[in-house]
Amino acid sequence: MTTSQPAVSTAEAVPFNKQPRDWKKIGIIVLFCALPIALLVVFTYLPFFQMCGYSFYKMKYIGTPKFIGLKNYTDIFTRPDLLATLKLSLYYMVGALIQVALALYLATVLAFKVKGGSFFKGAMFFPYLINGIAIGFIFKFFYTRGYVLDSVLQWCGFSLDNLPYWLRDQKVNNWSLVASSVWRYLGQTMILFIGAIMSIDGSLYEAAEIDGANKWQQFKHIILPGIQTILVLNIILSITGSLSAFEAPYVITSGANGTGTFFVQMDKIAHSDQKVGLASAMAVVLLVIIMICALIQKVVMNYLFRDADDGTAKARKHAQKVEKARKKALRNQNKVAVGAAPLFKNGSNARTETAVES
Repeated sequence: MTTSQPAVSTAEAVPFNKQPRDWKKIGIIVLFCALPIALLVVFTYLPFFQMCGYSFYKMKYIGTPKFIGLKNYTDIFTRPDLLATLKLSLYYMVGALIQVALALYLATVLAFKVKGGSFFKGAMFFPYLINGIAIGFIFKFFYTRGYVLDSVLQWCGFSLDNLPYWLRDQKVNNWSLVASSVWRYLGQTMILFIGAIMSIDGSLYEAAEIDGANKWQQFKHIILPGIQTILVLNIILSITGSLSAFEAPYVITSGANGTGTFFVQMDKIAHSDQKVGLASAMAVVLLVIIMICALIQKVVMNYLFRDADDGTAKARKHAQKVEKARKKALRNQNKVAVGAAPLFKNGSNARTETAVES
């Protein structure tokens, strides 16, 4: 004996796409995306590829270029003056690491409730808002013999005759320029760290205190894993910025007394000497060095934080696994259903109702 049961529509479980495709909205989105992409291609990528082509020529701004192959690249690594400028980047790299360490320490303190915290945040971020040329002139007078720094040191008991020439003595002049860069960018790095630290769930600190963790343990196991992305970003920006240091040595010393960085020397070769091909090759080499340094930093940071996890990565993997299983079950269910109907039914593509009899 068979009893007929109410017809069950397998299409009822499939959502119906009632909204037509809005081609006008799609067109507006494409137009808004096309303009910045076109500007990026015209003013960034095309000049870059042209610069790469210029690097294989001996040329000036006016005149017929002469193809010389890789000679410009070999000159970069064989000329002593250019190799010396690359070594100067080590000063700025050390300064960048000091800057990140100081910014992380200050951010860890100021991210929590501290008396006068807002004032210190604003005061330390203010130098980043000042134009780089103005900062160069400020430190040019700051380091000049007998001016601000020397006067302050004399008040502290130092004799002027025992003080070095901060911008002439090659033992200290590069460190002086590095200090000006650290002073300028310290606030920006600190603000990024503060934003990352404040985004960490406060309940984690409460749980750590209940477990008896001290401040250093909270910093090591909660703050560092929580700001890993921003930490890597700040280190990459600081190191790559140190490789292309320009404003401080150009404005304060004009590259004199052994302070001319790779970027300053490249500017001199391009505009004063009008060796456009060599300057283009230097720009390409600098880009490659920055990319290699960024890659090395990424690998090193991933190795250092290989065991650091605040639960986010595990939760993301678990969510991906559940979503993959759900999609697989949905595909199997669709195979069992009558026909190979799409996920959305629309007009003639809708699934037909079938009756289930038992």
